[in-house]
Amino acid sequence: MIYFDNAASSFPKPPSVSQEMVRAVNEIGANPGRGSHTLAREAANIILHAREKAAKLFGCTNPKQALFYSNATVAINQAIKGLSWERGDHIITTSFEHNSIRRPTAFLAKQYNVDITHIEWKGDQQLFVNEVLHAIRPSTKLVAMTHASNVTGAIIPIEEVIKYVRQQNEQIITLIDGSQTVGHIPVHMKEQGIDMLAFPGHKGLLGPQGTGMLLIEGDISLTPLHHGGTGNYSEDVDQPKKLPERLESGTLNTPGIAGLHAALLIYEERMNQNVPRETFLVNRLWKGLNQLDGVTLYGPDINAERIPIIAFNVLDIDSQEIAMILDSTYNIAVRAGLHCSPLAHEMLETMDRGVVRVSLSMYNTEKEVEKFLAAIQEIIEAYRNL
Repeated sequence: MIYFDNAASSFPKPPSVSQEMVRAVNEIGANPGRGSHTLAREAANIILHAREKAAKLFGCTNPKQALFYSNATVAINQAIKGLSWERGDHIITTSFEHNSIRRPTAFLAKQYNVDITHIEWKGDQQLFVNEVLHAIRPSTKLVAMTHASNVTGAIIPIEEVIKYVRQQNEQIITLIDGSQTVGHIPVHMKEQGIDMLAFPGHKGLLGPQGTGMLLIEGDISLTPLHHGGTGNYSEDVDQPKKLPERLESGTLNTPGIAGLHAALLIYEERMNQNVPRETFLVNRLWKGLNQLDGVTLYGPDINAERIPIIAFNVLDIDSQEIAMILDSTYNIAVRAGLHCSPLAHEMLETMDRGVVRVSLSMYNTEKEVEKFLAAIQEIIEAYRNL
């Protein structure tokens, strides 16, 4: 199969990811932080090393504030709902948001009468930054936005946004959803001024599903969403005040985190390469699709910076139908529909049929891109001959 659905979950994984997961299950197996015996200490070391590596790679000063969750959505919910809210508070977010930010903020709007402003992305970075700044109010408490659209691949200028937000009000908290960028482009919390960063392990980092992280830079107090066993401080009836225990209840996914640590080590090796392989491939794919009569492309053009995602439609055919044909006839996996980002589709005017999304990883090849382009050309010709 040609796998072009890496924005949903990357495949294949580097061999060391599964090797470390198997080792954690077959050779360690113990519960981290729940014992002093050798295997429990080894399990705890897996967690510690992954925590420290993530903090180092993404600019989080204190590794104890690098927290593990089952995915980015849970991490984002902890970040957003863990803040204290009251009537009249204000949040700025974007029209590109995945439901992992849209729905928690919509919940706050209903629960606490919090006001939400969605800034529309129009392809102009300076215009976007200006609109964010004009939206700031004395009551603005949080700026929460994706780093890049999971539909079109467009990159949001978060560094510029945060810089000017800080100039207006240093008390505003910034939360960045790095689900589509972490593993593809550099992210550094300290250098970019990010207060909270959430990301999954299973996308650009090429780690396992069931892993995600929330990194907190600085002194931000969050109320835990979950309460329970933390291994330490068992004598206290209340949730511990110290991190990471305060925001990590229950047994962690040690095999998953072992795989994530392996993925982080691989990312560390490749993060300084000049131009990622998938960048060359996505540019070739965009050029090829742009040359096909009957294809409508959405999002950045060939000259704009993007992550390795392309969204398009074919003639007036429903996107799900195109995806089914690619799968059943050509053995090519893509994602079609609304991609859990309805606001983006409202902006693109594609709510009625969605879009076909192609997303690449370092394991894809130029030969696969050429086969894909040939398949789309055949589909166009077949429908025109009906």
